[in-house]
Amino acid sequence: MKLAQKYRPQTLADIVSQEHLVGQNGIIKKMVEANALTHSFFYGPSGVGKTTLARAIARELDAPFYEKNATTLKVSDIREIVAQYKHSLLTPILFIDEVHRMSTTQQEVLLPYMEDLHCIVLGASTQNPYYSLTSAIRSRSHSYPLNAISTQAMQDFLEKVLENEKIEIQDPAKVYLMESSSGDIRAMLHLLESANAIENPIALDTLKSIRQEPLRAGSKEEDSHYDVISAMIKSIRGSDVDAGLYYLALAINAGESSDFIARRLAILASEDIGNANPNALNLAASTLSVVSTIGFPEARIPLAQLVIYLASSPKSNSAYLAINEALKIATNDRGVPAHIKTHSKAYKYPHDFGGWVEQKYVTDEVKFYKSKKIGFEKTLQEWLEKIKSSIYSMSPN
Repeated sequence: MKLAQKYRPQTLADIVSQEHLVGQNGIIKKMVEANALTHSFFYGPSGVGKTTLARAIARELDAPFYEKNATTLKVSDIREIVAQYKHSLLTPILFIDEVHRMSTTQQEVLLPYMEDLHCIVLGASTQNPYYSLTSAIRSRSHSYPLNAISTQAMQDFLEKVLENEKIEIQDPAKVYLMESSSGDIRAMLHLLESANAIENPIALDTLKSIRQEPLRAGSKEEDSHYDVISAMIKSIRGSDVDAGLYYLALAINAGESSDFIARRLAILASEDIGNANPNALNLAASTLSVVSTIGFPEARIPLAQLVIYLASSPKSNSAYLAINEALKIATNDRGVPAHIKTHSKAYKYPHDFGGWVEQKYVTDEVKFYKSKKIGFEKTLQEWLEKIKSSIYSMSPN
């Protein structure tokens, strides 16, 4: 049996570095003990125990457990699993790995089963699934981050395995084994097992000949993940093309998914460029569609093209500021003026007046949008002014 399988934790109590979930006061532990667990999604770096946590939950609930991957999960699979327990008192657990890759169709099929609790859906992802799950799925579930495995936990785990398996390892090799695994216990055990098949005691040179470079936890570690993406966004916002490309390369080398990078760039295209260059959002949407289809390594090219285009575009956050201000005011519903309600005969049809006519569209005076007159935004402002000028005002026919 492989070491990673042999030493996979079997119970919640065996899971390391996730005290916030399975410790004495851990929320998952409490929910399982109360038999109150609901649909949950776990996210965090590779090798921290997301799948292990799901399996341990099923074992402690004594529930049927079905393990699937979003990339190969068929709609028929979901229906077949649920159908088996239609007349049973048992509630199966459906675990979906790489949940961020679930299609809209898959999510729509899951929804009624989640709503009626025909099964408990658990999912795992290396990234926060909030951005890939529909609002309907999110409202029926909870998301929990898993911590990277601490250095002390890695060391304690390794010492236990070495003692049980009677494996000897030189001190420099032990340090490299832990540090090069970047908090991934599974990767640590795989490397240990490969080296042990060659020699005992294990030397540093042997480990380095198998794993030439440390695993890049990179942007998959929580802090670095957000730091690199944040730096990329800020560089593009600051119109620094080369810095934007540098951080894009860092994110790619760290194993960041192409669709996550494209989603962040699409947000920037609207938030920081907006109508100063409306085509930025069009290109971002096209890039998101393309990279989700082709994947890496080819996805690096359209992503680089988009970064260059966005960094080179004029910048305006007018739309971002306007909607935020409108949302504040809209918390108090002011109602709709009578003359623009459905079927009102008092409504003035602008086309009968040459395209524009003076009339109130809100009960009270509001002002959210302030054009910065940057790039195409300047043209839009000129259009608005021309539309409302007396040149375009006409009497009804």
